[in-house]
Amino acid sequence: MTHRSEIRFILNDQTVTLDSVSASDTLLDFLRLDRRLMGTKEGCAEGDCGACTILVGRLSDGAMRYEPVNACIRLLASLDGCHVVSIEYLSGPDGRLHPVQQAMVEHHGSQCGFCTPGFVMSLYALWMQNPDPSETDIETALQGNLCRCTGYEPIIRAAKAATKIGSPAEDALTRERDRIVERLTALRDGRRVVVSKGESRCILPASVDDLAAVLVETPDATMVAGATDVGLWVTKFLRDISPVVFLSHLDDLRALSVGADSIEIGAGVSYTDSRAALSADYPHLAAFWDRIAGWQIRNMGTIGGNVANGSPIGDTPPVLIALGASITLRRGDTRRTIPVEEFFIDYGKQDLAAGEFLESISVPRPTPGTLHAAYKISKRRDEDISSVCAAFSVTVENGRITDACIAFGGMAATPKRATHAEAALIGAAWSEASLFAAADCLGDDFSPLTDWRASADYRLQVSKNLFHRFWLEQQDTAPVRLSA
Repeated sequence: MTHRSEIRFILNDQTVTLDSVSASDTLLDFLRLDRRLMGTKEGCAEGDCGACTILVGRLSDGAMRYEPVNACIRLLASLDGCHVVSIEYLSGPDGRLHPVQQAMVEHHGSQCGFCTPGFVMSLYALWMQNPDPSETDIETALQGNLCRCTGYEPIIRAAKAATKIGSPAEDALTRERDRIVERLTALRDGRRVVVSKGESRCILPASVDDLAAVLVETPDATMVAGATDVGLWVTKFLRDISPVVFLSHLDDLRALSVGADSIEIGAGVSYTDSRAALSADYPHLAAFWDRIAGWQIRNMGTIGGNVANGSPIGDTPPVLIALGASITLRRGDTRRTIPVEEFFIDYGKQDLAAGEFLESISVPRPTPGTLHAAYKISKRRDEDISSVCAAFSVTVENGRITDACIAFGGMAATPKRATHAEAALIGAAWSEASLFAAADCLGDDFSPLTDWRASADYRLQVSKNLFHRFWLEQQDTAPVRLSA
């Protein structure tokens, strides 16, 4: 197959063509060091603080879609065919501040100012999508932005005031959208892209079929979708990840469809893009999904990547296990489907052969009589790693429990079912006592470790407590909904 030897994207209003790109080159370094666009800041270099927030626009079904992402862990080669918008592009041609910026000034939303460009970009994305946001909408949009001096109240006031200063209909990204679509469409030639710098090599397959071929040819390649994990290998551990096969541009991996019996989710579907379909069938997942990192990370991170990396504290695997989800693995033209729970073999070891990749996830539609819940326990409510993650699916018929699937993360070397607790529930009466009895079996299911996130005793105790919480939340007579 003929391939292209350069990546091409639009930065603000300029077309960028690069024929020398390392697998570890980040967008943040490119903006600051190469283009001297210094408004985008480096704070944590791991996607936590939001100081590096920029907008990335991509074509989706022929239309432009802009999302705030973290430039510090967004790898440069992944931007092929995208529109990158930095803070410098917000001011008008006469130098006037953007309405979001002006609102920040008027409501005293900036003190030291280091974090301000990141806040502005997150609020800009929110303003474009929802010019009349609620306070909850604003707080959710700002989960991935940290402020140490001003505090959030004046920033929230600024977010509410921005529309009074200007309308998204008058914004440059709105007025020029058709032109950007034309320019990006012209950049997308449907070819495989192979670009290098020295010994480092980046590969962007032309299609999912081409991806399968590339991985057979290069089975030792690092696969990168959202880079929310791999990005830290680069910025924190300085690892050489070459050769890298990038996936985020593959539309077929971003496909999501809702059928009569299942929700089919491509491995490249982000947390953001999966939320609506999953929470429509499983309403308890809406609040759980919002506990996963911050907005920028949810826009970048993928469900397939969260499963494939095999982390024992990944947020989505316990949920998928409890829902009875399965995954399709592909090598070349050969596919096989296995339950999610069977994918995890041991710490750092998954059922994935050389050259094989996770192609899609299938989540069954809900069945009558099954009760669901998912919980994330962490030291910090927003944007924190899990100490314990738990998901419950319990079927009740005529007052008795006929089936149960309960999965935990953070309790073992892999995401794992609580089989002894499940066995204690099946056949028992649907009662508080049955849930307490099942919780007492967790010591037979898990021997958790003590680490910096939580002690073993705490993990075991909080996991038992979640059985009681699950019971309380299912009671119509005494509804309890804990937000933490």
